[in-house]
Amino acid sequence: MQQDNPKISIVIPVYNVEKYLRRCLDSVLNQTFSDWEAICVNDGSPDKSADILKEYAKLDPRIKVINKDNGGLSDARNLGINFTKGQYIFLLDSDDFIHSQTLEILDCLIESENADMILFDFDKVFYKNARKRIIHNKEDFSVILPESKNTIYNVKKIKKYTTKKILFHSTERNRSLHVLRPVRRHCYPVLGLYRRTMIAGIPFVKGIIMEDFPWWSTLLLKRPKTVITKIPLYFYMPNSTSILNSSGALRMIESITTGLEHAYKIYKKEASQKEFKHFVREFLWPFAIIAMRKTRNLENKFDLDVAKKAFTNLYNIGVFDKAYGLRAKKYRRKIKKFIKDNI
Repeated sequence: MQQDNPKISIVIPVYNVEKYLRRCLDSVLNQTFSDWEAICVNDGSPDKSADILKEYAKLDPRIKVINKDNGGLSDARNLGINFTKGQYIFLLDSDDFIHSQTLEILDCLIESENADMILFDFDKVFYKNARKRIIHNKEDFSVILPESKNTIYNVKKIKKYTTKKILFHSTERNRSLHVLRPVRRHCYPVLGLYRRTMIAGIPFVKGIIMEDFPWWSTLLLKRPKTVITKIPLYFYMPNSTSILNSSGALRMIESITTGLEHAYKIYKKEASQKEFKHFVREFLWPFAIIAMRKTRNLENKFDLDVAKKAFTNLYNIGVFDKAYGLRAKKYRRKIKKFIKDNI
């Protein structure tokens, strides 16, 4: 164990997850790869999570605990990343868990390709079963382990694809004729291993939900050498009480519009014309459409006024100037009408 200079640092934000936390930490302790540290950031959790973290820190010195006042997921991740010492960083949510060979496989791919980033997949069968049983049937899924967790992979035979143009393999749209071999839909930071020096200057935007989008958008513009594999190494837990699932329409709108402004300004300044067009078509408009559709759920004039102000700000700085495709053009008209009707 190389605790002073570990190869991989795992950052685990922790808040109100006592039911899932042991399973998460056990999956880290059971890794076949040993040169890691786990930075667990207790974000002012009101439950017994702090006691569980203390217990596991005594079991293994590679598990390090940082206690802080509640500041949200972005704040906890940013703080955890600042404390890392590893060459590479892995972001793990505390209600999820990972396959025992995850770090071994990722390290092998990093070494074989001298990559800046490795992207992999999550177990969709486990997720669908968990979602059905937790959200619809109200079952306790906190101790369930999927059959695929016992799969033994031949590390030398992992199928992979390497690219230096990862932006053009990425999209937020369900279907896109413009993206060949898309890595995945959605901007999941947890489905990757990242060179620490590459992400050190990309903080998560504080105070918003859906913070993944502006972070991921900024990262893609770093043009990292990326290895893509479809192996389902991550076990993602649907959580009906999560911040995202329990947030109201206005907070969703404010978060998306904040993220759009953040990412748009960076792409406007740093992206090539081709990169900017891809970003607008594949990321900007899908999120803008989500935000616009959420305005249907606003319940009072105050919320409408706040949403209108957010959309007006984006309109004035040019976020909606370019609209590629019929759907984007349709929603640009809806946004203009929404701004005008709510003056």
